[in-house]
Amino acid sequence: MDSIAITYSLLDPIMTIIRPVTAFVTALFAGVAENFTTGSYHAAQSRPPDRTCLVDGCCDGIDCDPAVHANHHTFGEKLRAGIRFAMDELLEDLATWFLVGVLLAGIISALVPELFITHSLGSGILSYLAMLAVSLPMYVCATMSTPIAAALIVKGLSPGAALVFLVAGPATNVATITMVGGLLGKRTLGIYLASIVVCTLLMAYATDAVYTAMGISAKAQVGAAAQELIPHWLELAAAIVLAILIARVYWKRIRIRLSKMVPEEPTGEAPVAGSACGCEHNALGGT
Repeated sequence: MDSIAITYSLLDPIMTIIRPVTAFVTALFAGVAENFTTGSYHAAQSRPPDRTCLVDGCCDGIDCDPAVHANHHTFGEKLRAGIRFAMDELLEDLATWFLVGVLLAGIISALVPELFITHSLGSGILSYLAMLAVSLPMYVCATMSTPIAAALIVKGLSPGAALVFLVAGPATNVATITMVGGLLGKRTLGIYLASIVVCTLLMAYATDAVYTAMGISAKAQVGAAAQELIPHWLELAAAIVLAILIARVYWKRIRIRLSKMVPEEPTGEAPVAGSACGCEHNALGGT
């Protein structure tokens, strides 16, 4: 959901729809291909689902009546728990990658000439393959890749080629490839990568065709939807709040590191009588 929201904010409504649809089609294609190429399917040993209370962990969801468990907390308590999750855990995961993505997008906007992107990449199968080659070794997440894609579109990259970067980048970074190959095997890894390549290339072509048929310039639409929907004063206020929340994340990290660097103070407890080393002796003379 965070990547969908930031796609709408930084790109346009069309890409906001195409991006999750492409991810869904790619995942479905990979799953079907995996099942059809497997000689025999053995269901994994079933494990009980985790029904632990997500609000404050007050119940494991197993040893209590489901009807009672579903009404443990009021709507207000659930809403406050969701806001705490968004401001703490979720923002801690996204803050660094979001800042890196914005920084790289700024560098691309300031230093990369527009004619370079238009003449070197532009649109077509070569631009799709080029973005696919760039995406494979890069370690990007869905949030980080969005501002970079927006900057590339502004410089002249086609929306289809940007879609390849948005979908293939987070799905084919080195860490993900290593994990999939190690946990699921090389054959599954091959199916996984082939599904991503085939589906993203096809959807990239379809994306450029949609923009062309509708006569829409992706470059002109970058960020326009959010500007039309949200007034400037609210955008500015939201940016300030986001900056404060991100600063809060890094302040918490600094405090944790500083607390680990401070040595623990001695307790000042006297040794137990009859023990030169301060160890407590039991009745049998052992320690």
